[in-house]
Amino acid sequence: MWSRQSRILSRYKQMPVVHFLNVKEGDCSIIEHTSGHISVIDVCNARKETPESKIVESIVKNIMTKAAGSGNLNQKAYPVNPISYMKERSLTSVFRFVATHPDMDHIDGIKDFFEEFNPTNFYDIENEKEIEFNDKSPYLEEDWKFYKNLRDTDPDTDPRRLTLFSGDSGIYRTKNWDGNPPGDAFYVLAPTSEMVREAKELEDYNDCSYVILYRSPGGKILFGGDSHDGTWEHLLKNHENSIKNVDLLIAPHHGRKSDRDYSFLDVVNPKMTFFGNARSEHLAYSAWSSRNLPYITNNQADCMIVNANDEHMPIYVTNETFAKQRNPKSQYSSRFKGWFLQNIK
Repeated sequence: MWSRQSRILSRYKQMPVVHFLNVKEGDCSIIEHTSGHISVIDVCNARKETPESKIVESIVKNIMTKAAGSGNLNQKAYPVNPISYMKERSLTSVFRFVATHPDMDHIDGIKDFFEEFNPTNFYDIENEKEIEFNDKSPYLEEDWKFYKNLRDTDPDTDPRRLTLFSGDSGIYRTKNWDGNPPGDAFYVLAPTSEMVREAKELEDYNDCSYVILYRSPGGKILFGGDSHDGTWEHLLKNHENSIKNVDLLIAPHHGRKSDRDYSFLDVVNPKMTFFGNARSEHLAYSAWSSRNLPYITNNQADCMIVNANDEHMPIYVTNETFAKQRNPKSQYSSRFKGWFLQNIK
């Protein structure tokens, strides 16, 4: 099924688009590849649609539009449901789902998401993590149990489970079925097997998080997962040319300070960075501001959409108020279902 679907989809060239969703304090990114494949990296706040939930979402969108003013635009209070978001954009199948690492803010709603989209391939990190739930947990134990079942089953079952390492060059990730690049231009830069082994020993899985480079027609887009200092040491040593001067960085650990070394930004030097949600005092604004590096947060923009086919890499956002504060001439795009904000380059 995997190879047949790839061969069929590879005949059709589609516009590559990258989405970074406003999903509470978690992560969810979507790549529409030129092949027609859809990659989803992490998920949070995913719930099956019901008639009642659709009504609530409509009311929330209306409130959000009226409530968003100057200053703190408070988009974090109105997160999107990735299932609804994708269906509204006619994204109805998922070729690969990547769980960057086994933290609940990266797999919240995974059960409903998989039941809705039935991903063909599941990229996971080897781990033995266990989580205890109680009444105060913001997440559902059924999602953790579903994830564990995926993690612990035979790799050849449906969905096909893969555990990949730095330097992977597999079909259909980095080459087509004829063996020629670029395939989906989907490059795994981390972790290494040693990082995974150390993470198991320390029971800290941030430094074995997947780091993915997408070489889009428009430019380089780097997905940081929850990578920490050890990962960036590896990236600088082994993949410096790949991560140097990227066009868009999806900030590691949602952009939180995380008691970490941000000197990697001197090499990565992103033209734009997308931050997730957290309290302002927990975000590493100063690491970017001190280097004159621009960034946008979900709390400002709601969801961000990038035309990764255009050499200028235009950004669209779903918060009209923010778009028009930044760009009074902003126009709505029915293709991207967002308001034009600016070009990345």
